[in-house]
Amino acid sequence: MSTTFDDADFPAYTMGRAADMLGVTPAFLRSLGVAGLIEPERSLGGHRRYSRHQLLLAGRVRQLLDEGILLTAACRIVTLEDRLAAAHRRILELGGSLTPDEDADVPTQTHPDIATTRYYPTPRTDHSPTAP
Repeated sequence: MSTTFDDADFPAYTMGRAADMLGVTPAFLRSLGVAGLIEPERSLGGHRRYSRHQLLLAGRVRQLLDEGILLTAACRIVTLEDRLAAAHRRILELGGSLTPDEDADVPTQTHPDIATTRYYPTPRTDHSPTAP
């Protein structure tokens, strides 16, 4: 038996409850609306209601902000990550498959040369005065 609460897009959480769950202020949630990341539904009384999916996006933005990313950049990153995940789900629904290189959930290996510090010699120039 499926209920509306099983739906990740069902607006089940009030602003206060959503803020408590994420450990943020209601102002933070409002700022995500202004930034265009999430648009909460409204109750009959006009109060904001958030879905689980919106709370996941907000939580991810909070993580990026804690890492020093600016709000607009964090919202853009989260939007792109969400779209990529949706595209991957659609590929799988249509019977396709993802290679480890295409799957965003699989961490990519960095190039070994990037992790190695290289020191290059500084070109020497002789600026000493020369005798005439």
